[in-house]
Amino acid sequence: MKKVKCYMCDREATTREHVPPLCLFPAVKDTKGVNFRKNLITVPSCDIHNSKKSDDDEFLMLSLSGLIKNNIVGNFQQLTKANRALKRKNKNFIEKQVLRNHKFYKIKSTDGKFRTISVGNPNTERLSNCLKHIAYGLYFEEFKESFKGELEMFLGFIEYSNKNMQTFKKYIKKGFDIEKELNREIKGNNPAVFYYQFHEPDNFGLIGMRMVFYGAAEAYFSFKGKNAEKPFDLATALMLEGIKTTMELDGEKFIFNDEES
Repeated sequence: MKKVKCYMCDREATTREHVPPLCLFPAVKDTKGVNFRKNLITVPSCDIHNSKKSDDDEFLMLSLSGLIKNNIVGNFQQLTKANRALKRKNKNFIEKQVLRNHKFYKIKSTDGKFRTISVGNPNTERLSNCLKHIAYGLYFEEFKESFKGELEMFLGFIEYSNKNMQTFKKYIKKGFDIEKELNREIKGNNPAVFYYQFHEPDNFGLIGMRMVFYGAAEAYFSFKGKNAEKPFDLATALMLEGIKTTMELDGEKFIFNDEES
């Protein structure tokens, strides 16, 4: 019998891993019967890429469930499972592990009540590492083989101080929204918690993917396989050189390196 390899490496698979992690999906005991854990995706995994990253899974759940723009399911997960997890931690856990320069603020919600929120600088390196594992898992699920090549990632739910980064975030989102309108298949049996969408390979052989958590947290990926061409786009090259550049998608203009804005 042929041995099955891990979705992330060439080690033999000894178990199966949930992608995304199981802890992101509200448990039935909290939802009083609503099942958000039906038909979840699992992929073959070695011990290193599954059981030994439980701390990262919890970190991801705490980071994503606390976003202010989340849907009601994300807010519910933050008020139940996330809050229970935080109560088990020491008082400096958020500052040390989740948000740098952490502060609490109170904001007024649409119902007139005040809500306490956390503000700070997210641990983007750890976030990216967690999402990278999910991206590799979804690639395995989609194409039935592990990904070999270069993976680029952009976190759409992060607010950047750099104007170009903020504009680029809007540009990428617009591109994926156009693809969504072209009826690219949206996958994920529990879309209120998580769904994802692969693009067809572009003319360079790159494959795009978007994943969305709790209706708000979007992350964008580009898979460049070993046989894909090195992409070149003149507008992108000019932008990276610091030259004022305008890109247009579906009639909407995105201006980079604009000192007047």
